[in-house]
Amino acid sequence: MAAQLDDAVGKAAPQTGKGDAPPAGRDGGSRPGGRGGLRALSRRAPRSPARRTPYLLLLPALLATAVLLGWPMVRNLLLSFQNLNMKELIQHLTDWRGVGNYQEILGSEQFWQVTLRTLVFTAVNVVLIMVLGVLIGLLLARLGKKMRLTLSLALVLAWAMPVIAATTVFQWLFDSRYGVVNWLLDTAGWHAMAHYDWVGTQLSAFSVITVLIVWQSLPFVALNLYAATTTIPRELYEAARMDGAGTWKVFTSVTFPFLKPFFLATTFLEIIWVFKAFPQIFAINQGGPDRLTETLPIYAFTEGVGNLHFGMGAAISLLTIVVLLAMTAYYLRLTLRQERQEENEL
Repeated sequence: MAAQLDDAVGKAAPQTGKGDAPPAGRDGGSRPGGRGGLRALSRRAPRSPARRTPYLLLLPALLATAVLLGWPMVRNLLLSFQNLNMKELIQHLTDWRGVGNYQEILGSEQFWQVTLRTLVFTAVNVVLIMVLGVLIGLLLARLGKKMRLTLSLALVLAWAMPVIAATTVFQWLFDSRYGVVNWLLDTAGWHAMAHYDWVGTQLSAFSVITVLIVWQSLPFVALNLYAATTTIPRELYEAARMDGAGTWKVFTSVTFPFLKPFFLATTFLEIIWVFKAFPQIFAINQGGPDRLTETLPIYAFTEGVGNLHFGMGAAISLLTIVVLLAMTAYYLRLTLRQERQEENEL
């Protein structure tokens, strides 16, 4: 028995080479510690609990998203295939229409006009927001401490103002009879603007809405840009100025390359925010006059709730999401392309 134990221990004991070092295996490493052994151990080792922790932390948020967004989305998808009007709603009838709602919407000239109007409206607002927001953000970086604090406080107050409250203030400002804007223009000598109806035409109504949305969006862009500029090393600015670079050259060669990811992310967020803007447009004039300021969210609400065509409204809302997903895919493509360029430069 003792001989058998000694033999077993001898076989299990690691063999040593010269200088008591483990002999090299066929894979170029030691038997217990070589690359093959490590791969085998990694295959047999269970997944570390630390690796599962992020997924466990994300689980509550994913469940909440699935319940609060996923299920309503499924219900809305089912509703878009139904002919649901007030009669069916009261009598609890389910009249399946298939893709009839989508065929009617996509074959409607009004839908394509509203879609084009929404894209143009979004592009104009996002360009104004980004240009003005970048200028204010760069101004914050150059101001003194007191002026920077004052301007930042004003931006935060504008950002914190509720959407409906801000919209109500703008309605008062642009009121045709008692509005401050008309009074200022009349005082400045433009007497034709004394009782001008700002929501009476498509262009003027969109002008008021654009001013409102840009005013509400500027703080986000400006404050985030200023925060991003604080991460740029001062030495780069000093080196650029020593080379004789002017303000524009410093911005294009130092500031913009560092802030390019910020510009892409912020522009994408603003596109989504402006594209789905609803309370500002609806509260100003409910898509008027003559539905000429309707965007896709207003169009979906008007057809679904206003005209009691709930199936049509659901279909329009899903098509709106499809347009947003297309924009998201384009943004992700730009982001991935930028990451590849940065990897190639490194």
